[in-house]
This record gives sequence, C-alpha cells and structure tokens, in this order.
Amino acid sequence: MSAFFGIITSPEPISRNFSPQIATPDLGRRHQLTYQQWVDILTQEAKVAADQRPPHLTVLVGDSLSLWFPPELLPEGKNWLNQGISGETSNGLLKRLNIFDRTQPEVIFVMIGINDLIRGVSDKVILDNQRQIINYLRKRHSTAQIVVQSILPHGAEEATWKGREKLLTVANSRIRELNQQLQSICTKKGVKYLDLYPLFTNKQGNLRREFTTDGLHLSPEGYLVWRSALQIYSEIELKPQQEKEGKRLKGKG
Repeated sequence: MSAFFGIITSPEPISRNFSPQIATPDLGRRHQLTYQQWVDILTQEAKVAADQRPPHLTVLVGDSLSLWFPPELLPEGKNWLNQGISGETSNGLLKRLNIFDRTQPEVIFVMIGINDLIRGVSDKVILDNQRQIINYLRKRHSTAQIVVQSILPHGAEEATWKGREKLLTVANSRIRELNQQLQSICTKKGVKYLDLYPLFTNKQGNLRREFTTDGLHLSPEGYLVWRSALQIYSEIELKPQQEKEGKRLKGKG
C-alpha cells in the first residue's frame, strides 16, 4: 500500500497509512495561495517526512503537473512526498531544493521547464538550471536514484488554457528538441531520464485531447498514463538497482 505526504488534490478524503498532521488547502482555496505560502506548506510536510523517516520515500518535484497528481493514482508500494508548486520554473525550483534535504528519499522524480518556455526563458538558461538541479540533487541525495522526466507537449491550437496565446508561441518541436538535450545532460551526469513525451502525443506531435483538461494540464486519463509509466519504469529501471544496493549493504553488514 502506498502513502502520500502532501497537498490533498481530491475533494474526497484520501485514505493513507501515513499523513503529516498539517492543515493543507482544499481545491476551492488553491488559487488563493501565494508562492511563499506553497513553499511554507511544502517545508512543513518535508519536515514531517524527515522526522518520521517513512520507508521507500519517493519525492515528486516540479510544477502544477506534479502538484495535482491525484494521490490515489500514484503507484503503490511507496511513501510519496509531493513537492510541486503551480507555476514553478526551473530557477524557482533550484532555489527551494533544500526544503527536502533531510528526507533521505530512495527516488526523486523531477519534471520542470514548461513554465520557463511559456515565460520566454531561453533553452540555454533552462538547460543550465537543469544541470544545476541535477548537480544539487546528486550532492545532497547521494544514495537516491534521481529521475529527470521529459517536458510534456501541449495541445497547440486545441488548447483552451487561459494563457493560450503565450503557450502557442512555444512549438512542440522545440520541446522535443529540448528534451533531447536534456536526455544528453542526464547521460553525462549519470542520472536517469524518463521520456514521457511520446506517450502523450498524437500524430501531429501535440498533447492528445483525452489526456488534458485545457491543453496544458492533465486529465485523469493523462495521469493514468503517467502512473503506468512510473510503475513500469520503477519495475524495470529502479527496482533492480535497489535490490543490488540492498545486497551490497547486506554484505557489508
């Protein structure tokens, strides 16, 4: 059974075997929170995780796509700490990575970059920030498996998101090329890369209509695809390494 630390993203109570005793915002209040209020909440939740040391802790960090991942859809068998903030950029994330320094996670899943693109940040700056994020996580979480996830496509002309005009200035072909460079960085840095991009695209290379609510954010169907990818990737790429590490530590004992 999995447990979830973090923002409650469903109007119905979530059954969990671990939960920080923190008052978290409900769906009706989520847009009223400032960035600093989100940071304060995530800081409290990370402190609870650090103090209680739940087994198989996995951190999900990024922007609104990570933030609103329905807890009931997260893969089971892990304790999840959600460190996503709506509207987050790579620079913003880099500045707050220290929030969960003490949590000692097994795995850290990172997804960041779409908001940078929407705000007009250059590919060079985005990739440099990604390098710094990877460097920081490798240094502070030397025993954790770090998985950088690709930036997802958007719905292009079918998008109805309120920032549609800015979104349309970012070609999905640019996102695809940026992801290729990001994958190269991950290879050079020795961290894992999870390519979600092709799972979400249609024949035109845009975000599939059934996987999104507005051309940017994900629908329940979209989160199911992401969940399946996390499950399969964890079984194939992460579990063997964890078992190998466990045997190594057992041998030392």
